Amino acid sequence: MPGILLGDVFPNFEADTTIGKIKFHDFLGDSWGILFSHPKDFTPVCTTELACAAKVSDQFQKRGVKMIALSLDSVEDHHKWSKDVMAFGNAEGNPLPYPIIADESRELSVQLGMLDPDERDKDGMPLTARCVFIIGPDKKLKLSLLYPATTGRNFDEIIRVIDSLQLTAQKKVATPVDWKPGHKVMVIPTLSDAEAAALFPSGVTTKELPSGKKYLRYTQL
Repeated sequence: MPGILLGDVFPNFEADTTIGKIKFHDFLGDSWGILFSHPKDFTPVCTTELACAAKVSDQFQKRGVKMIALSLDSVEDHHKWSKDVMAFGNAEGNPLPYPIIADESRELSVQLGMLDPDERDKDGMPLTARCVFIIGPDKKLKLSLLYPATTGRNFDEIIRVIDSLQLTAQKKVATPVDWKPGHKVMVIPTLSDAEAAALFPSGVTTKELPSGKKYLRYTQL
């Protein structure tokens, strides 16, 4: 199945959306972007996800990340579904704060490797899996997550990985397991101790290990 790998330039596709026709790179501009796909309109798990995404949209905006969703139904259905989504999220009457792509032909879903072979609609057509693509300002894919249609996503985790991606894009560090903003980060192995000392004035601490190797180096930014 066609797909896209980390580091690939994300396709500059054209699509009909709830805000009109877009060209994806123009839609992103110089921003980071997140594209998250949904199996179908008017379905239970998808509705909870879109409502959560709407509720935390300010968190994405604060980080300079443009949001866009994708579902297999028409723009008309997307507009109707959006009303249900906002009502479920206790924001009835407010517009959905991000657009939804219409992919009735499944052409884009096939191009991006989104189809779930085990989940099908009433007509036997495959549904899209719950994909998450995070794209950098250079239009390259920085992170992808792929959930089956039956499992809803965790938007707290998605925001956490965006924080990590944006930090590590600028600093020569990596983020350890369960890292959150404000926690210590790890010095990347390619930096010498002298380079690390010069780059991180708050100091570098090294965890002693049975191997004697000094590769667990931490600093506070």
